[in-house]
Amino acid sequence: MKNSIRLFTFLLFLNGFAQKSLTYQQPSDEIMELADVDLAPAVIVDSEGEHMVLLYRNQYKSISELSETELRLAGLRINPVTNIGSRTNYYTNLKVKKIKDKDATQVAGLPEDARLSGFSWSPDQSMIACLNTTAEGVEVWVLNIAEAKVTKLTGANVNANMRSTINWFKDNQNLLVKMLPNDRKPLINTDVAVPSGPTISVSDGAKAQNRTYQDLLKTPNDEFNFEQLARSTIKKVSTNGNVEDFLGADMYRGISFSPDGEYVMITTIKRPFSYLVTYTRFPSESTIYDKNGNKIKTVNEVPLDEVRPKGFMATRTGKRNMTWRDDQPSTLVWAEALDQGDPEVDVDYRDAVYQQKAPFNSDPKLLLKTKQRFAGIEWGNENTAVAYDYWWNTRNTKTYLFNPSKSNKEVKIISDRSYQDVYSDPGNFVTSKNKFDRNTLTMNGNKLYLMGDGYSKEGQFPFIDEYDVKTNKTKRLYQSEYTDKLESLNTAIDMKKGEILVRIESKTDYPNYYIRNINKTNDIEAITDFENPFKSLENVNKRVISYKRDDGLDLEGTLYLPLNYEEGKKYPMILWAYPREFKDKASAAQSTSNPNEFVYPYWGSPIYWVTKGYVVLDDAAFPIIGEGEEEPNDTFRTQLVANAKAAIDAVDDLGYIDRNKVAVGGHSYGAFMTANLLSHSNLFAAGIARSGAYNRTLTPFGFQSEERSYWDSPETYYTMSPFMHADKMKTPLLLIHGVADNNSGTYPLQSERYFNALKGLGAPVRLVMLPKESHGYRAKESIMHMLWEQDQWLEKHVKNRVEEKEPIENEEALKD
Repeated sequence: MKNSIRLFTFLLFLNGFAQKSLTYQQPSDEIMELADVDLAPAVIVDSEGEHMVLLYRNQYKSISELSETELRLAGLRINPVTNIGSRTNYYTNLKVKKIKDKDATQVAGLPEDARLSGFSWSPDQSMIACLNTTAEGVEVWVLNIAEAKVTKLTGANVNANMRSTINWFKDNQNLLVKMLPNDRKPLINTDVAVPSGPTISVSDGAKAQNRTYQDLLKTPNDEFNFEQLARSTIKKVSTNGNVEDFLGADMYRGISFSPDGEYVMITTIKRPFSYLVTYTRFPSESTIYDKNGNKIKTVNEVPLDEVRPKGFMATRTGKRNMTWRDDQPSTLVWAEALDQGDPEVDVDYRDAVYQQKAPFNSDPKLLLKTKQRFAGIEWGNENTAVAYDYWWNTRNTKTYLFNPSKSNKEVKIISDRSYQDVYSDPGNFVTSKNKFDRNTLTMNGNKLYLMGDGYSKEGQFPFIDEYDVKTNKTKRLYQSEYTDKLESLNTAIDMKKGEILVRIESKTDYPNYYIRNINKTNDIEAITDFENPFKSLENVNKRVISYKRDDGLDLEGTLYLPLNYEEGKKYPMILWAYPREFKDKASAAQSTSNPNEFVYPYWGSPIYWVTKGYVVLDDAAFPIIGEGEEEPNDTFRTQLVANAKAAIDAVDDLGYIDRNKVAVGGHSYGAFMTANLLSHSNLFAAGIARSGAYNRTLTPFGFQSEERSYWDSPETYYTMSPFMHADKMKTPLLLIHGVADNNSGTYPLQSERYFNALKGLGAPVRLVMLPKESHGYRAKESIMHMLWEQDQWLEKHVKNRVEEKEPIENEEALKD
């Protein structure tokens, strides 16, 4: 009798978790009209502002493309048939034009069914080399700008698996290209291969507190396949098609010519490999060769980087960030930690930066020390350079003006600020090509130039400043005055002439490019004329609304009214957001939304639903603040609910919505937010959570901006995990996840286990697993089906929600 009861219970359990078979669906016509459009081309412009190349691509991949063979090894996703990243974006057509010409010229000679990627300007910018992926493999092609014609340089035997695939020689006539080695061995089919033994991992007692990376090596067979796919030979390929040997087979990672083109630094991957970290932390060796392939010197040897101290600001010891100094012919520059890479060590300076000139035999010269973790240098000349550091824990960044000729002596901090404080952002230094064709600081005597986004309390007004290195003072040269448009400063073409490449858009005007002369403020010339593909949204009512949280914190969101809006009518609403952590309230309260941004309904956007009778509050501010010693996540749930309540109250006070018909949604950490809000508040009728993580104990060594481990703060991990509070969830939730999610922490298992918990506890929930999709969705079939799922869910559980006995209340939002 007991066995019969158990069998009945088990069969009932299986029936309760039955799967539904469903083919790909398409959303309604109103949504399809916006989702299935041709994109305007991407634009690349040469540094002189003479020529523009227009790159056209399909908005989506197809599910058949995503279904091509894929190996996931050491953090890479590779198509082993074509030998290029399996998720590479491809362009299908090219056009060129002189920047001030009205019409573009169709590029001749393009391959049939072109799949172009990896574009690289020649040093003199007369040509662009690129890759073309065929069914058999990857080829190198070159575009002659003046002739508007492409030529094929190699067969389909290029190895693009490890990036840095094509690099130009200084002569503009030759390239270094990674090619498939003749001795590559057949790959092992790990699905059918018979194991030769168990896989064994060993800890020697050192702490290796790494994030939960995906696509790691797992077996010796994976190691074998990774090595075969990483191995290349390096060939010298001329623009007339000649191919010469340069270096033999090895696992080449990075290739970088010195500014004068006389030397090339080549980095190779070494064994042992790791099952804990991705290939970028495998052992490596960097060696300098001359331009003829003769070895000069090995300049860096990096051991396996599995073990680091705890904390986001931890780093490895030894030389790191090794690169060429852009303003000198052939000088190496690198950083080294002065605190053993441990943020817990108390030191005056965290990093030191050194340089070493060719032929790389002299002792390294100290350039400067940084108080925080080194973040890069912009070079000017022998006496002027700008360096940056940052410290995540305080959100601080410092900018250093220094004299590279005087070792760590003439160093001045010219900016010391929170990088989250957008109102105080001085902008980025303007750069231009030097005699080595490298981008260095644009200088006019003692003057440098800064270009900024221009966020302020009054709105966004991008600017260009002149900065005097002697007096440390700035002078405003230009500030956008638009109040009904958004002007983005793209590139300084010629600061002496005042010519700036800008992009201008409005709510209904599609972004287009112009040449603005800031010496003549009103002198502006259009250089593109892209049409608006989203005509049905031209009359949408859009604005940025500001409101306050219960604690007085200023918040904002971008509000869209339904296209069929009628005064006085109450509408359902979709609130879409993504939580962001801050270390101070002042930065969290700053406005970064611009009402004049073009209304662009990308694949993951909620804006589509203004066509279906919904109010949409997009990009609603969801700051999570922890000032001083307090961490933001210490009060995560309370602040999350307070943010949501403030947003709903604000729109409700405007008289637009039925607050009993409000949905919340988000992607990734926004999905995590959604599940928490449904678990711990009574504010919403339904939720949509895409590609999220719901059990933080499965990411025990930190997540998002939480650097404490589970064992440091178990209560934080428990309190923040919706999975742990699945018994509180009674609100309908649509879970969507890509089966091939590659994002750290958001394993598909997160959605599967959360669904099982919710269904087991009787919550209304639907789980949609999208085949072949990664963390962001790519296939047209998947995205259209996702939009259909969301639309069906909203129609049933929000717009046509059956009123319960107890309505969703304004007060008592927090459940527990």
